[in-house]
Parts: sequence; structure tokens; C-alpha cells
Amino acid sequence: MKKLTNKAAGTLRAHDISLNLLKANDLVAEMIRSDMQCRNILLLNLVSSPGSGKTSLLEETIKLLKDEVNIAVLEGDLETERDADRIRKQGVPALQIVTGGTCHLEAQMIHQALPKINLDNVDILFIENVGNLVCPASYDLGEDIRVTLISCTEGDDKPKKYPSMFLTTDIMLVTKTDLLPYVPFSVEAVTKDAEEVNASIQTFVLSSYKGNGMSEWCQYLIQQLEQKREKNSVNAAL
Repeated sequence: MKKLTNKAAGTLRAHDISLNLLKANDLVAEMIRSDMQCRNILLLNLVSSPGSGKTSLLEETIKLLKDEVNIAVLEGDLETERDADRIRKQGVPALQIVTGGTCHLEAQMIHQALPKINLDNVDILFIENVGNLVCPASYDLGEDIRVTLISCTEGDDKPKKYPSMFLTTDIMLVTKTDLLPYVPFSVEAVTKDAEEVNASIQTFVLSSYKGNGMSEWCQYLIQQLEQKREKNSVNAAL
């Protein structure tokens, strides 16, 4: 009988494994980014704590923009298709990614989902990530823009408590501002903390329920879409 030899001597630390997994994730994310560039699709990754209003924001954004641009949505959740059902009622394609317990979306999940949703003529693709301010910070999904929502009901201390999330964020949306008179929340304080973590972060203050700030948010999306198309056009001409 052939004697087995131990060729796995040494120590493998979990930190090293995590680095390798993230490196593999980044490779797939770049594939997604390249695909979206070829299609001229603006891709946004929406992250937040549970209950901050991501789906409500998408519903109202779709209502305001669906006559101007074509929108599709990938919904991430641990279980159920409830969020995707809400988005489909707005008349746009939506696909639910059920993670089955995984607390974030990964690039491979998006890569596998993309062929299952019709992206023909889509201008803006939203990814609604799993509600979590920790794990999603580490996973690039190939997005053009990462958007972090923080609702007035959560408290204004989140940027300093979850710095990795805000460090990787392009846009911070302060949501549910119709509740500001009733909760101890300072827009000035949360903006200051976010900018101390990430000096380039841009902030929008809005209420999906009342509509405050939604026009500015939608104008920003249109501008970003136009800028991406212009950049792609210039690159194609070179």
C-alpha cells in the first residue's frame, strides 16, 4: 500500500483565504464592468442596513424615470421574492437573487443572474444588495456607482461605526427625511462624519414617501448615464 505523505504542512490563515476569494471576486467584477460598458448600461449597487428604504427608493425612481430611460433591477435577499414583486409592479424587469443565508451579494451571483434578465435596450441597471453595512463593503459587483442609504430612523452615527462601507461609497443617500421632526438625527452630523471617512463622498437628502429630493437624485442618474455614454463614445472613436 502506498504510504500517504503530508504535503499540506504549514499554516493557512483565514485572512489569506479571504484575500484569495476577494481577488477572484474582483476578476468577475471586472468582467461585469466590461460587459456593462459594451452595453452602455449604467450599473448601480445599492447598499444599506435592512429597512432603510432601498426598495421604496427604487419604486419612486422608476416612476419618475421610466418615461425617459429603460430600467432593470436585480434584487438580493436572504429569502422571498417580495422585493422583486414590488419592482415588477412598476412595469420594469426584475430578477430576485435569493442568497439562502449569505449576507451579501458577490460578483459571481451577478454574473450568473445577468443572462436570466432581459438587458436589451436597458439604460440603467440597479442592484439592490442584501441589507447589511458590513460584508457588502468588500465585494465589488462591477458597479459604476456604489450608493449607501442611511435612514433617519437609524441614527446619524453610522459612517464612523461602519467606515469600510462609507469609504467605498460614491453616493450617500439620507432617506426618510419626512421623519426628521420626530427622530434625533442630524443631517449635518452624518454628512460631516461621512466626509471625514471619505472626502469624495457626495450626499443627497431625500424622502421617497414625500418626494423631497427625488428630482435632484433622478437628475444625477441621468447625468451619470449621459457621461458614461459620452465617455464610451470617445473611447470607441480612438
